[in-house]
Amino acid sequence: MNRFTLIILALFFQMTAFAQSFDHSHQAFNEVLEQHVVVYDNNLKSAVDYKTLAHNRQQLDRYLITLSDAKKNQYETWSENEQLAFLINAYNGFTLQLIINHFTEFESGKADSIRDLGGLFSTPWEKSFFTLLGKKRTLDWIEHEKIRVDFDEPRIHAALVCAAVSCPKLRAQAFTAGKLDEQLEKQMVAFLSDRDNNGIDAQGIYLSKIFDWYQDDFNSLSSYISEYANALSDTEEQKDKLKQRSLNIRFVDYNWKLNSVNNR
Repeated sequence: MNRFTLIILALFFQMTAFAQSFDHSHQAFNEVLEQHVVVYDNNLKSAVDYKTLAHNRQQLDRYLITLSDAKKNQYETWSENEQLAFLINAYNGFTLQLIINHFTEFESGKADSIRDLGGLFSTPWEKSFFTLLGKKRTLDWIEHEKIRVDFDEPRIHAALVCAAVSCPKLRAQAFTAGKLDEQLEKQMVAFLSDRDNNGIDAQGIYLSKIFDWYQDDFNSLSSYISEYANALSDTEEQKDKLKQRSLNIRFVDYNWKLNSVNNR
């Protein structure tokens, strides 16, 4: 075996070991979520104990450092599910960090919503306040330039949580590659089963504004939601009408108040 071949093999094994060094169980984030996320309303909603998290933030910060330390070439060796779980957890984790970075503003009443954390000419989602895959990034970059571009997966809109009451629930567990399909499906079913956000009434179908903002991601929205008739309907009559697509769709107002335990 010549020297060049040995060098190539050494680099290959080095990259393989490097790729495997990342903890795809996201156990550290699991522990943060289990300690600070309160699930309620028959497992359809959740709220965050931001006050406790703000005073006990070391584990969250350490976990997010492990995400920031992951290199682009390392990320590119992962499976699609590993990449997507990584990005969803990054979005949710850095959103939590953004809130606790400004928690004194919420405690003092200067802020009531994540939207209050934006600048004069930018939103909080446009703030470059963390590093991911080798560069300073924004929450918008994760969602709109990475996830929505690289993955054809509309269920991410029931998984990315922007710290508002009307958001889908923040899971009390991290997303992981091995369970990703099951987790995303449960998120969408739970979100569509939450009658404060989605359902059927005398006027027709009412849906979260999320389905309005991202209609293109669902292709035919009426066709997409008809696949979730069991979650969206409360009676067989409603289910039949939904499947026949004979109901009008409207979008309800979005409650941007912080998804804290105090606002349950």
